[in-house]
Amino acid sequence: MKIDLTLAEGLKTPLYYYDRSLLESTLQEVNRCINGTPIKVHYAVKANCNPKILKVIADAGLGADCVSGREVTTAIKAGFPAQSICYAGVGKTDRELIGGMKAGIAYFNVESQEELEIISQLAEEYGYKPNVCLRVNPDIDAHTHHYITTGLEENKFGIHQSMLQKAVEFAQNSHYLNLVGLHFHIGSQITNTEPFKLLCEKINNLQDEYSAKGIEFKIINVGGGLGIDYDDPDKNPIPDFKGYFDTLLQNLKLKPGQELHCELGRSIVAQCGSLISKVTYVKKGLNRKFIILDAGMNDLIRPALYGAHHKIENLTAPKDVKVDIYDVVGPICESSDIFGKEERLPVTKRGDLIALRSAGAYGESMASTYNIRTLPESVLV
Repeated sequence: MKIDLTLAEGLKTPLYYYDRSLLESTLQEVNRCINGTPIKVHYAVKANCNPKILKVIADAGLGADCVSGREVTTAIKAGFPAQSICYAGVGKTDRELIGGMKAGIAYFNVESQEELEIISQLAEEYGYKPNVCLRVNPDIDAHTHHYITTGLEENKFGIHQSMLQKAVEFAQNSHYLNLVGLHFHIGSQITNTEPFKLLCEKINNLQDEYSAKGIEFKIINVGGGLGIDYDDPDKNPIPDFKGYFDTLLQNLKLKPGQELHCELGRSIVAQCGSLISKVTYVKKGLNRKFIILDAGMNDLIRPALYGAHHKIENLTAPKDVKVDIYDVVGPICESSDIFGKEERLPVTKRGDLIALRSAGAYGESMASTYNIRTLPESVLV
């Protein structure tokens, strides 16, 4: 991504800085790869819900994947047609369910037998017949951080395969539900194809099992999970969407007329965004040097929450200045408020601008006012 230093220097930090041209190029690549295929992509709104970002994505023709009632209304306001929205989440409230039905969303991704029964009751009470997909746990370890692995045999997400038949029978027998598909999601920041191949194998087996019973599904939703290059964002600004989609198309045995839905978030928006911060102090300890930023874990929580690492760049230091080693930290009163340890950076001074790269996903959307700090501002350039 390109950062206009003149513009950045004139803005208040900490600041989320988005490169519109990279976002549009990424969306063009997604659309190029799925053109002429049965694939429909729903953007995972939780990755970044900035209204300006959402509008660009909606204008590109993608659908939306939402996990709360406010995400649904925000997506519609940004320009996503209601009929392009799927709605997941383990704890949808009655108000959120009724709101989704009233809005006319494409379908609910249902995560439990209990939720399925409540949707049926509410649909009967309010006169709707919503489409539903059943989220299945395929018991696949995506080998990512345990906080973002969601497809294991037993967790709060989805329906265990041994319990799926009961849910299918209930949905089919309900006069107030329209069972349209199966939904899966095995995790996030997956950077090799093997977990996706395993998922396809599980889906094929399930489809064969239900075809033998005379049950077919219009939609197979494989969720998201495609990872990005956090270490070298300039070398790989756009993920390998073709490899990802080809893996699915080559390994899934789709039926004639069946739709393949994907829910991509991080891979679409992560590389177009950076968190820009100003150096408040350069502190010399006994054996270490600390760059203390005006951005903290409340602005970008991924390093503190997941142990994630974002490439750190000094935007204002001269290119020919010598390199030193620093711990890069924030001002929050938590020992976990650290962006990087033993970072090799140009000799840095108070007032320098620092970029935390690849922060377009799960950065601004997860920001908080912890320590009663103000939320970071943003600009789409």
